[in-house]
Amino acid sequence: MRIVTWGFGAMGRGIAKNVIESKFMKLVGVIDKNPEFIGKDVGELLGLGNYGVRVRDSIDVIEETNPDLVVIATSSFVKDVLPQIEYAVKNHANVITIAEEMAFPFDSHPEESFYMDSLAKRYGVTILGTGVNPGFVLDTLIIALTGVCTRVDKIVAKRINDLSPFGKTVMETQGVGTTPQQFEEGLKKGTIVGHIGFPQSIAMIARALGWNITKIEEERKPIISNVYRETPVVKVEPGMVAGCNHSAKAYVGDKCVIELYHPQQIHPHLEGVETGDYIEIYGDININLSIKPEIPGGKATIAIATNMIPIVMSAQPGLKCMADLPVPRSILSFTR
Repeated sequence: MRIVTWGFGAMGRGIAKNVIESKFMKLVGVIDKNPEFIGKDVGELLGLGNYGVRVRDSIDVIEETNPDLVVIATSSFVKDVLPQIEYAVKNHANVITIAEEMAFPFDSHPEESFYMDSLAKRYGVTILGTGVNPGFVLDTLIIALTGVCTRVDKIVAKRINDLSPFGKTVMETQGVGTTPQQFEEGLKKGTIVGHIGFPQSIAMIARALGWNITKIEEERKPIISNVYRETPVVKVEPGMVAGCNHSAKAYVGDKCVIELYHPQQIHPHLEGVETGDYIEIYGDININLSIKPEIPGGKATIAIATNMIPIVMSAQPGLKCMADLPVPRSILSFTR
């Protein structure tokens, strides 16, 4: 399978590395605007030696290389990735994007979703948005767990994770490195959004269970650091914001049926915070799942985007979500 990766940040680099190391995929192109990468060999940038493919800043790479699938790792938002998806699809390429809003855009972006679905069907390809969250922990995994229930009354889930592996874009949307005042200003301006994907995860779960959600309430609070923290892309002094405590509640009428909590910050261990993923399902039977520490966000996002490539390639044309497709599974385990 011929693959192009669009975006060579932390996630894009990891996906490209997986493709290169796979025995059944070939990386034929990489697109990125970072001047530090442009013109350099992808393999050398990844520490794998010369590979023969150089990073380019031109989207013509897709037309020239004729890939089977394009992995887009450039932005979190539908408005940003839609033109990129459109270009890839019109060049007859399947698409996987880790844009959070693309995990389930059908309710939040109905017109764009209808267009993408129609376009994909016209060109005979498949579009999928996925990631660790949204895409797995707080939606796909929850849906799978309800499979052993006859009746589900309420779902409560929490993901306490380490934000450190992610790149500059994610840090900015979380407000990491800002002052508390800048955080509040960013919330008002919409430049700081906290976790991107609660409405998408809720909508995916609701569709799977046949719930008609009538209201969603979200709350975002800054996580103020008491110690110095640093990642390759951000520095946080004591008193500055290390992350965002974001929660969402979904209602059917007056009844709260879904509660999702996602306090995420860089290096939470520096203040004694234990990470983990927790899912509670209440119904005819009660389920309590605890994963400690949390499924690592960066590695898992890279893995699930890679693992879904052959599934997307064999799927029916159209815009899909994770609940539409077969259960994800590790694919490189059999090819190394």
